[in-house]
Amino acid sequence: MNLLKIALPKGSLLDATLELFKQAGYEIKASDRSYRPWINDAEISLKLLRPQEIPRLVEQGIYDLGISGLDWINETMSNVVNIANLEYGLVRIILAIPAQWSEINSLSDLIEYCYKVNKPLRISTEYINSAKKYLMQNQLYKKFYGESEPEVITPWYKFGNNTNVKIMLSFGATEAKPPDEAEAIIDNTETGTTIQNNNLKIIETLSTSSALLVASETAMKDSWKKEKIMDVAMLLKSVVNARGKIHIFVNVQEKNLSKLMENLPALKKPTISKLAGTEDWYSLNTIIPKEYFISIVPLLRKYAQGLVVHEPRQVLPLEGFNE
Repeated sequence: MNLLKIALPKGSLLDATLELFKQAGYEIKASDRSYRPWINDAEISLKLLRPQEIPRLVEQGIYDLGISGLDWINETMSNVVNIANLEYGLVRIILAIPAQWSEINSLSDLIEYCYKVNKPLRISTEYINSAKKYLMQNQLYKKFYGESEPEVITPWYKFGNNTNVKIMLSFGATEAKPPDEAEAIIDNTETGTTIQNNNLKIIETLSTSSALLVASETAMKDSWKKEKIMDVAMLLKSVVNARGKIHIFVNVQEKNLSKLMENLPALKKPTISKLAGTEDWYSLNTIIPKEYFISIVPLLRKYAQGLVVHEPRQVLPLEGFNE
C-alpha cells in the first residue's frame, strides 16, 4: 500500500499543529511518550520530531512531508519544496543585548564598541548559520574584518578565522547568557516578554518566521505522493483560509440589492436567490474577510434584514490545488 510519511514538530508548534489537523478533519491520537501518533488515514504515517531536524530529513526524502518553521528551513539551508504557509508559530528572529547598554542600539554600534575596547564580541544562539550570514553582511563588520568568518564554537568543533567575533552554540535558555557568557544573543521571540524579563533589549530584527508545510523533491516527483500531498495541503490550507473569514447570510429587498453589492467586500461573487413567497425580497450569502465586518455593519443595518453570521471551519481553495 502507498504511504505518505509526514514529520510533525514537537515542542511549541505541536499543539497548534494538532489543532490544525483536527479542524481539517483528521483525528490524531498519541500517548505522552509516543513519537508515532495514530491518524485516521491509512495512507499517512506520522512521526514527531524536533522542528530543527525536520527540514533536513524532508530534504533527504526520509519524510515526504513535514512542518517546520521558516527559521529552521533557512538555518539548515535545506532544499525543500514550499507547499503552504500555515500562518502559525509566528516569531521574530532578533538580536538582543543587555538593556543597560543605552548607547548601543544596532549591530553596527555593538561591533564598533567591541572593536574600540578590544573586546571579543560573543553571540550566543541556536542559529549559527543565520548569525554568521547576518554578521558578515554588516558593513562595519566588513570594514573591520573584511571577508574573515566569525569563529563558531560548539562542544564538538570550532571553525572560522575571526577570533574577535565569536558565535557560540546555545542549547536553550539563550536569553540568560548575557552579560557573563555573551555580549548578545540571536534568538526567536513571539512577544518579546521573555527578552525583557531577562533585562535584555532588542536592537535589530533579522527576519520573521511562521510554520511552513514543506515536501521533498523526491516525493513531488512521485505521482501518487504528489497527489496525496496536494490533498493534505488543501485540507490544511482550507483551515488557514477560514480563520480570517466569516460567512454572512442576509435578506434584502430588490431595490437595495445593488446598493449592498456595490459595497460588500466578497471573497467571490455572492450567491443570491429569490425568497419563496415574496415579490421583491432576496437572500444573499457570501464569505468576507473578518477585518471588514465591523465596517460594513452600518451598511447591513441600513439595507438588509435577518443577518446571520457564521465562522466557517474550512474554506477550500480548490482551484489552487489542481496542478
